[in-house]
Amino acid sequence: MKAGKPPILEPGLEGLIQAGLSCNALKFTDDAEQAVSAAELIWVTFDTPVDEDDVADVGYVEARVASLFPYLRSGAIVLISSQVPVGTTRRLEAAFRRDWPQRDAHFAYSPENLRLGKALDAFRNPGRIVVGAGSNAVRERLRPVLALFCDRVIWMSVESAEMTKHALNAFLANSVAFMNEIAGVCEEVGADAKQVEQGLKSEERIGPRAYLAPGGAFAGGTLARDVAFLTQTAHLTHLPVPLLGAIRQSNDLHKNWPRRALLSALGSLPGKPVAVLGLTYKPGTNTLRRSAAIELCRWLCEQRVSVIAYDPAVAELPAELQTTITLADSALDAASGSDAVVVSTEWPVFREITAHDLTDRMKNPVVLDANRFLAKSLGTAPSVHYVAVGMPKETA
Repeated sequence: MKAGKPPILEPGLEGLIQAGLSCNALKFTDDAEQAVSAAELIWVTFDTPVDEDDVADVGYVEARVASLFPYLRSGAIVLISSQVPVGTTRRLEAAFRRDWPQRDAHFAYSPENLRLGKALDAFRNPGRIVVGAGSNAVRERLRPVLALFCDRVIWMSVESAEMTKHALNAFLANSVAFMNEIAGVCEEVGADAKQVEQGLKSEERIGPRAYLAPGGAFAGGTLARDVAFLTQTAHLTHLPVPLLGAIRQSNDLHKNWPRRALLSALGSLPGKPVAVLGLTYKPGTNTLRRSAAIELCRWLCEQRVSVIAYDPAVAELPAELQTTITLADSALDAASGSDAVVVSTEWPVFREITAHDLTDRMKNPVVLDANRFLAKSLGTAPSVHYVAVGMPKETA
């Protein structure tokens, strides 16, 4: 990072880091004392690790914040944006006051609003910023910093700000799960879930920007992490939350949609080559962590399917997949000779694929495209068997 090389792919990030370094506005260090001892504002943005069961390692973040305590100057503000359970910020503040009573640091919370592949735009143009702060004095000191990004700051208590993050992600996760359950019913009864989506969004009580679209299950850890935080908190308070508890179950069931669709389209799978287009968690990034495409590839390999994959941001597969998955040099190379193509990550370059490209190269031009990313180019092509979430089975 000191050399201007970010550890992940994110559009615009490398140039921004290099510009900050060149004008001496940005520095990197692994020395906590050097980083925070003179700082008036310490913005904590550690990613909260999450395991395969969506259980977050909150202690990772808490330990790193606590490691800063010896170096915080009196009057410093610690603004936490890491994804942590409600009550964490107050607990860290209490620990600081207990161990360092001679200093008066202040703790606040503002939920992060980043989206992989669009992180810089989300940070610079957030629409609104939610901040939990314990006093008007802290708010007034934070106000000019936040005004650089947004003039709409919603102030609330620390606990309410933490809870807002949980509630927002749980609402989005519930919306995804709800619409995908509706889509499953649509497939069986001959309705088109995309048309149903239009009907829902035209209702003024829902609106056109509602997070309702039939497609793939939500992946990664962000949404699931907050659903887990809420259900854990409710469990500790002995409060039943059946709706929240069902979100992950519904989403996990929907993760099997590509498997069901492939079995329906191809019959038996062993020995048949399948192309997977896109491996990263989202377009615009190169992270494979918690990628739904990687989960699908592993399942296909277990079914003794010959998997050929292509992703413009992936030059090398993880070691455990190198012996079971072939990495192609292009999307069309991956499709050549395959019985089906699965569109897993919506890279814009895939929109260049035509029906003629596939019929020329594939044994059986079956295309699984959960989110209808290629619907305009392939969805109406009579030579392609095009399958998407929520599409009536008789026309799929």
